[in-house]
Amino acid sequence: MSESVQRGFFFLFFFFLLLLLKVRGSVYDANGDFFTGTWVLDKSYPLYQPSTCPFIEREFRCEGNGRPDLIYTHYRWQPLASKLLRFDGQDFLEKTRGKSIMFVGDSLSRNQWQSLTCLLHSAVPNSNYTLARVGDVSIFTLTEYNVKVMLDRNVYLVDVVKEKIGRVLKLDTIEGSKLWQGIDMLIFNTWHWWYRRGPTQPWDYIQLGNKILKDMDRMKAFEEALKTWGKWVDSNVDPTKVKVFFQGISPSHYNGSLWNEPSAKSCLRQKTPVPGSTYPGGLPPAVAVLKGVLRTIKTPVTLLDITTLSLLRKDGHPSIYGLGGATGMDCSHWCLPGVPDTWNEILYNLI
Repeated sequence: MSESVQRGFFFLFFFFLLLLLKVRGSVYDANGDFFTGTWVLDKSYPLYQPSTCPFIEREFRCEGNGRPDLIYTHYRWQPLASKLLRFDGQDFLEKTRGKSIMFVGDSLSRNQWQSLTCLLHSAVPNSNYTLARVGDVSIFTLTEYNVKVMLDRNVYLVDVVKEKIGRVLKLDTIEGSKLWQGIDMLIFNTWHWWYRRGPTQPWDYIQLGNKILKDMDRMKAFEEALKTWGKWVDSNVDPTKVKVFFQGISPSHYNGSLWNEPSAKSCLRQKTPVPGSTYPGGLPPAVAVLKGVLRTIKTPVTLLDITTLSLLRKDGHPSIYGLGGATGMDCSHWCLPGVPDTWNEILYNLI
């Protein structure tokens, strides 16, 4: 082989190597780390006004419930290593035209579902929509785009079955998954009900395999349920047709010591985020359990790793401006407009 031909092959190889690096770089830029960053004041936010979303549920309608400060609506999440595109409702609808999207989980899933319905409706306010409920499933449809945004209320993902002995939480069965078949995009969530006790606990016994237990380590139960869900994903999801996300662990703010304000016993009167990009109190242990199970799933599942960015938003909860008023201090759910809009903004960037 002549020297000139060798040089030609070398330059051709070098060219393709640069092209490969460029492609990889662009992929990284498109799907970089959206979850490490800071909250910055941006008067162009919120992404919609409550008046443009007439169906915000009362428990999330903080301004309508009398919250006097609105600075919490003017914060934008700014990742340190990636550029986060502003949510574009029309673009989202074009990308998902003819598709079905389903949130599956507890009231934090409802918070994010409600946020997305508001983001989309406010983007195309003159576009016809329907809002219906069939059993445990709420269905918001933008008829012009044939886009369905659904919510399946399922707080454990696994089954709770009424039997002769009482209500049994079955950690290794997942019959409720019948509702998830044929959906184009699934966003799952479970966490907040795993430590419920007393009158609001919706089960009497736990079943794991052939064992019937009166109770067990709740974190272990959470892990076993996630493993069952993960097996369902691997057995039932075709990743060429279905996108699967996990919402992540949405945090609560009832202990000011965790954000270096020991005198605060709740999120009441919190008006600004925790500065910086790290939360003094660290992450809830459930995050490590969730990530551990996700690593065992063969099918691609994208984690909406919203915990840290939400931990920084001690100011974003309804507090006394939620469903229960002064007697129902709510530092678990989120005001709308508010933090869940950022979860959906990241979802938009990921798809």
